[in-house]
Amino acid sequence: MKRRDFMGQTAGFGVLAAAASLPGSLTGAFTSDGAGSTLLTTPSDRITPPAKGKIPVAFAISEGVTVIDFAGPWEVFQDVHVTSRGKEMDEQMPFELFTVSEKTEPLTGSGGLKLVPDYTFNTAPQAKIVVVPAQRGSDALHAWLRKVTETTDVTMSVCTGAFQLGKAGLLSGKSATTHHDFLDRFAKTFPDVNVKRGLRFVEGDKISTAGGLSSGIDLALRVVDRYFGREVALATATYMEYQSKGWIV
Repeated sequence: MKRRDFMGQTAGFGVLAAAASLPGSLTGAFTSDGAGSTLLTTPSDRITPPAKGKIPVAFAISEGVTVIDFAGPWEVFQDVHVTSRGKEMDEQMPFELFTVSEKTEPLTGSGGLKLVPDYTFNTAPQAKIVVVPAQRGSDALHAWLRKVTETTDVTMSVCTGAFQLGKAGLLSGKSATTHHDFLDRFAKTFPDVNVKRGLRFVEGDKISTAGGLSSGIDLALRVVDRYFGREVALATATYMEYQSKGWIV
């Protein structure tokens, strides 16, 4: 079966029927401070996408980057399919993905995976979404994050990528989370951050943080939900064979 046919079918009645049995509603959101999987601190959960054209998604990487932290969200964004955006497949796939780092020289991710960034911080296109996975990081990364976040729709960390947001000064006075093994260290390192425990992710108006590893997939699906609605996000999750419902709020 062609991908286009599959995505069209999964976006139909079966997806909507499944949604009716899941927590939350098709348009609503809730706030949980520990009883659920998510904490929402944004006053408006919807993001208006451009009518046409791509939504640029930058994946900031450096030495030691944890592969699933960026590969999970990468898969989510590349699998989104919105038939109403045009006749051609490329028009119906709204996100444009690229990696960015301090240099475009090869670097090594977790498990020895070799990666070559597409752009440097100085040459990268303007992004509307930034994904910050666990990694070694640098002062250059922090400076770029402070600059780019001024114009992003969403800047999201995964796992200990939250430390990079914290070092950039982007979490001061906000609620955030990180991988459960590092929560105590995170709280000690950033005493001005309201650290949340036991959550898949914490969502803010422009800055969100995911707990770790697979929770980055949940947060990415939630971002898709904010742009294109529950039906599109559910169709994406179905295509991925992803069964977690931690992203549904």
